[in-house]
Amino acid sequence: MVYLDYAATTPVDPRVREAMTPYFSDDFGNPSSVHRYGQRAEAAVDEARESVARTLNCRADEIVFTSCGSESDNLALRGVAQAMREKSGAEWIITNRAEHPAVSKTAEDLEKHYGFKVEWLDVDATGTITPEAVEKALCDKTAIVSVMYSNNEIGTVNPIREIAAVCRARRVPFHTDAVQAAAYLPVDVQALGADLMSLGGHKFYGPKGVGALYVRKGTPIYQVITGGGQEGGLRAGTSNVPYIVGFAEALRLADEERESRAAHVQPLRDRIIGAVLEEIPDSQLTGHPVSRVPNHASFVFKNVDGNLLLQMLDAAGFACSSGSACKTGNPEPSGVITALGFDRDWALGSLRVTLGAGTSPADVDAFLKALPSLVEKARSLSER
Repeated sequence: MVYLDYAATTPVDPRVREAMTPYFSDDFGNPSSVHRYGQRAEAAVDEARESVARTLNCRADEIVFTSCGSESDNLALRGVAQAMREKSGAEWIITNRAEHPAVSKTAEDLEKHYGFKVEWLDVDATGTITPEAVEKALCDKTAIVSVMYSNNEIGTVNPIREIAAVCRARRVPFHTDAVQAAAYLPVDVQALGADLMSLGGHKFYGPKGVGALYVRKGTPIYQVITGGGQEGGLRAGTSNVPYIVGFAEALRLADEERESRAAHVQPLRDRIIGAVLEEIPDSQLTGHPVSRVPNHASFVFKNVDGNLLLQMLDAAGFACSSGSACKTGNPEPSGVITALGFDRDWALGSLRVTLGAGTSPADVDAFLKALPSLVEKARSLSER
């Protein structure tokens, strides 16, 4: 099998696994315990928090460890929306339909069950949210704005710095889902200007089941998971010590090796994009042609069943996606693709190809040799 779905998840880096191993066995204590076992575990969590803070260029007490990027998104939207409503009566959430479901579905839930109102911003044809669109939507009762750093389905990188500046001028908390971006884009929160930023470890060669939320000091936010006082009172539950250690090491390596990792995947990605658009009739690139993460190629093919194409690719030895891993297998078009303005006959035929450390030129050669005939076959079967 050739794995071409690194946006869905990545294998754990051996260096990350090595850093985690002692905390499964030798230093297995609960960080909340006062004895030496607990003290060693607590020290590991504190060191991991400091490491993440160095990478993000923030204070250690601004890092909240969570179970994943989705939990981080939920804490950001739910926690800030509730706090802002109590503080100032703010009731509007500004986001867009191209967000990851962890944001869009959370906004829908807050509207349906908790009385908030949602302003859904339009994306342009490349899937970009503009600062002007955000500025136009802001009002005195805006509780939070959430715009993702880079899109998981189409790879587009949003102008986060400019959007953050617009929100800061109006004193509105700004959250960005950087789960997909952190593997290849800078995550210096001072440079980006975000008040909250979500991360997930398994997108940059860390373990599944751990994430983090950066919360700028002074940002109004309530806890979502109640219980003990862990994570500054914002996230109750016994700390997952080995995974937190692994998350911190994976993020450190991603930051340290960012340029070399991008230099490996970007030429391969560009080759895929060029070949697909040239060789396959009725194909279009989705997302921004330039402002996109360096490992990400995504397309739509007219009159093709995307899920059928995925099955055929899998049988031929290639693991790809039709968009978000959360959407794979869903017979309906992706909300992200339809937000770009594609009709159903195009939107159903989406394909996402994402590269990583293990992708070789030979893998790309084999994929590009196989894909055109598979698309043609899927198209003929779809039209029956």
